[in-house]
Amino acid sequence: MSNTKLTINSNGSVKIEGEFEIVDSAGNAYGLQGRTVVSLCRCGRSSNKPFCDGSHKNNFEHNAVAFELPPRKV
Repeated sequence: MSNTKLTINSNGSVKIEGEFEIVDSAGNAYGLQGRTVVSLCRCGRSSNKPFCDGSHKNNFEHNAVAFELPPRKV
């Protein structure tokens, strides 16, 4: 199994590293041109959504700190 790492950046994007595929809601794959690192927009300001273009700078605040989710409901 390949390793994929997602990093939630404070005041910014979600960085994805490793082997992955990104698809739209219809299941069509984005052409990543062999990239193994991309950043996804979290602020909604990017003109290149779903990818980050840096538009969040000084316009988006979220201190990303890891925490435990509650137990799954069965």
